[in-house]
Amino acid sequence: MSAATPPDFGQFFTPTSVSGWDLGLAAGSVLVGWILSIYARKGVLAALRRLQGISEGAAILTARIVRYAVLLLGIGTAFAFLGASIQPFLAVGLIVAAVIFLALRGISANFAAGIVLQTRHPLKVGDEIEAGDYIGRVRELNGRSVVITTRDGRTVHVPNSLLLEEPLVNHSELGRRRSEVQVRFRSTTPLAAVTDVALTALGTVAGLRPEHPPAVIVRTIEPERISLTVQFWHAPADDVAATSRVVAALGAALTDAGVDAVVTSEKPVEPLTPPPPL
Repeated sequence: MSAATPPDFGQFFTPTSVSGWDLGLAAGSVLVGWILSIYARKGVLAALRRLQGISEGAAILTARIVRYAVLLLGIGTAFAFLGASIQPFLAVGLIVAAVIFLALRGISANFAAGIVLQTRHPLKVGDEIEAGDYIGRVRELNGRSVVITTRDGRTVHVPNSLLLEEPLVNHSELGRRRSEVQVRFRSTTPLAAVTDVALTALGTVAGLRPEHPPAVIVRTIEPERISLTVQFWHAPADDVAATSRVVAALGAALTDAGVDAVVTSEKPVEPLTPPPPL
């Protein structure tokens, strides 16, 4: 039985002599690559720690990947000085890079989007935002997602990439928000009287912004009914409570004035078919 043939590593090297200079340059390449990898790791780690919302684990992992990449670059340069054929190494490196890219594509997209969110600052911790089907207050920003707490007590992790691809509504950025309610009453009641009663009632509602006076807008005038929209301003996250207080105040004031009216915060449903001509 014949002995196993040892592997031929000479296929990776060109048939040329390796001088002392080649060995020195190869050793120097490894040494320089090792030193640069240390500084590259420290620089990337310091840069990522200055970005808010990037977790410590994500920062350390990214810095470690950068260090290994610089170190491998130095080792590859050393093999080149020794006369090695770099084609097999390039092929293996491309295959490994492709596998890593496909495996981490979603993670890298969210990580890159998180960096954009940190630099552009479209939101911050404490803001109330609307993303997709969720409305909530921002509790945390990290390298993968934005964590929000909804009004009904749920915790939602919104991917960073989703916030860049779809519209992001920030309710808190301007420090104020406008809401509206609908008032409908019989056309036999004078419009001016209802408007005066509504504006007077809004002046007694707590929590409305005095620097933005409320407005009464006439929406429709029909033979039997008049519809108004009452607009008012309040704190960004106070829309539900403020709307409730406005509806109660308008309903009580109109009742005291003897006006038979409907006050609601629900917008009328659009008709499925157009109304008949008058």
